[in-house]
Amino acid sequence: MYKPFLEHLERSLQERFQLQKRSIPTGLESCTSERGRNPATINSWCYQSPELRKIRYTYIDAGASAQIFNSVIYPSHEYDLPLLGIDFLSFGQVKNLIVMDFQPLFQDAAYLEKYIHPLKALHDKYPELSQNLEMKFYDANQYFSKYLLFAKTDPETVKTRVFEAFQDYLNLYWQMLANATPLYDQSDIQRIVKAQKDYDQYSADRDPASGLFSSYFGHEWSEKFLYGFLFEDAMPLATGVSS
Repeated sequence: MYKPFLEHLERSLQERFQLQKRSIPTGLESCTSERGRNPATINSWCYQSPELRKIRYTYIDAGASAQIFNSVIYPSHEYDLPLLGIDFLSFGQVKNLIVMDFQPLFQDAAYLEKYIHPLKALHDKYPELSQNLEMKFYDANQYFSKYLLFAKTDPETVKTRVFEAFQDYLNLYWQMLANATPLYDQSDIQRIVKAQKDYDQYSADRDPASGLFSSYFGHEWSEKFLYGFLFEDAMPLATGVSS
């Protein structure tokens, strides 16, 4: 279902950036499970470039039972841009959930005007992909923008409108990155370091996908994947800070 999205992201990255592989902890790059109704395989990739300190994406293929594509792109700490967050999930070819956003590190008016307002035109272009669904695990006012695409939809719309929106959001993000001015003041850079770490902690504490990972690949592997790869700057709840 979402393989074309992954392939487009890879091509887009390779065309624009000098990519270097970023290490993934041993055992987390891929895993196969026979637990579910259909065998499930998870594969992950991770890169970096001078402009992007972490580019990670993951694909779960459980045949007809589930197809999941997840990605987060973290700008280098010299840039105060939002993160680019992508979550596309299909279960049984019927239930399709799509989430895509420029995830703001800060919520002050000047930041939102600079980095989030440019999304408005694209958001308005895809009204059927913005359904005001309730967020069960996250605060919609933290690390999400008001121009978030968040919808339940059908397979045909995924292949057409969602794929178009995906390309548009990517292109705008690349354009924004190309026009960004790097920070040089160490206090400004450290503010970004902290904001990205806080994002990892917040996300790891609340990510509902950890239950899905556990169901397929076991709790121990899931915890390692969550804290060792997906949100590597987060601490497990036992020792981390939960808000």
